Amino acid sequence: MQLKKASILVIDDDPDVLTAMRLLLRPQLKEIITEKNPEQLPALLKSLAFDVVLLDMNFKSALNTGNEGLYWLKKIKELKPDTAVVMITAYGDIDLAIRSLKEGAFDFVVKPWQNEKLLHTLSDAISNKASSTGSQARKNAPAQLSGFELLGESEAMQDILLKIKKVAPTDANILILGENGTGKELIAKAIHQHSLRADKPFIKVDVGALTESLFESELFGHKKGAFTDAREDRAGRFEAAHSGTIFLDEIGNISLHQQSKLLSVLQNRQVIRLGSNEPVDIDVRLLCATNVPLTELANESRFRKDLIYRINTVEIMVPPLRKRGNDIILLASHYMQVYASKYMKPQLELSKQASDKLMSYHYPGNVRELQYAIERAVIMADGYVLEAQDILFSPIESAPAPETQPMESNLEELEKATIHRVMEKHSGNMTKAAKELGITRTALYRRLGKYDI
Repeated sequence: MQLKKASILVIDDDPDVLTAMRLLLRPQLKEIITEKNPEQLPALLKSLAFDVVLLDMNFKSALNTGNEGLYWLKKIKELKPDTAVVMITAYGDIDLAIRSLKEGAFDFVVKPWQNEKLLHTLSDAISNKASSTGSQARKNAPAQLSGFELLGESEAMQDILLKIKKVAPTDANILILGENGTGKELIAKAIHQHSLRADKPFIKVDVGALTESLFESELFGHKKGAFTDAREDRAGRFEAAHSGTIFLDEIGNISLHQQSKLLSVLQNRQVIRLGSNEPVDIDVRLLCATNVPLTELANESRFRKDLIYRINTVEIMVPPLRKRGNDIILLASHYMQVYASKYMKPQLELSKQASDKLMSYHYPGNVRELQYAIERAVIMADGYVLEAQDILFSPIESAPAPETQPMESNLEELEKATIHRVMEKHSGNMTKAAKELGITRTALYRRLGKYDI
């Protein structure tokens, strides 16, 4: 069925939304009916036939469930199971919108919507309703991102893939949360490659590793002579990312002073190079990542709330590998193929015992640890089958967590053990280790010399 022959019902308690929908859709459709009160839905569905219902996720209704959209979605599916439903949602309700897909919605659009994208979604919904396969086949199919390899068939990863597909074409700021090694950078790259800025620069900055003195120079640039080693003018990372995407990794580790500088740039959309008074306009899509839990970021003594709101239009929580079930075997098989080719080995298979070993491990280093373990196993393996004994996990990652280690009786031994553990955790990065220990880099150097670490 073509859009011109379709009949659509729009349910939203915002009169401005209904007016905008009527103006956009009336020339495109056979019929459009709008309604502010979702309580009228049953009567409308019984008296009229609609090809698509555009349904808001939130209503100021007497139900007060917090997710009225899901309630009315179920009602529509009870009364008219074949009617395609497209949810209308705000950025903050994307998790609910993804849940609506599992409850039977065909798709969802995000406010403020792009007119062409909305028309395309409605056209797909109508075509899908008319096809023999129906919307159920589409709903049950694993989410995929064309042209980009982001592996995962678990429910958690399917939710992330759906979220990426929806937020990538927008310019919304994204905060990616998750433990070290879960693949936050890979997700940031997927968002960029499926955005409208895909052919523009993607600039990554590990802001957590930047010292106070380097922070402004690296991000905002400097003029010749601005400081001792500034021998020429240099554009910062924000200027390099102009018209593209900037990815600030480990943003949870920057100081309050650095946060203030960053907030000013994000608010003004301008940078001022060190040694200059001239502002430079920037146009960037901002993606951020951190392994710090959002509850800790909410502590104002650690992180500015106004900056959290600025960077966190939409958040994506990346699950640890131990919670991704059979994705472990999927990823292991992928890395086996990669490294068998790299090291000119025959294509390998996992034995039952090897699979069991992989599935029972807790992966403190997440996907990165699995990748390194498989690489070592492929190098050491003989024959065509990867056995359990071929798979060795890193003793550093597998060491007991600090809270399970016995308390040292001697204060100096306790300090030495703590410094050693923190240095290993940050792979020798002095800045990060000193920050976690709460001491200066100079003080850390003195202690490393004292304890011969």
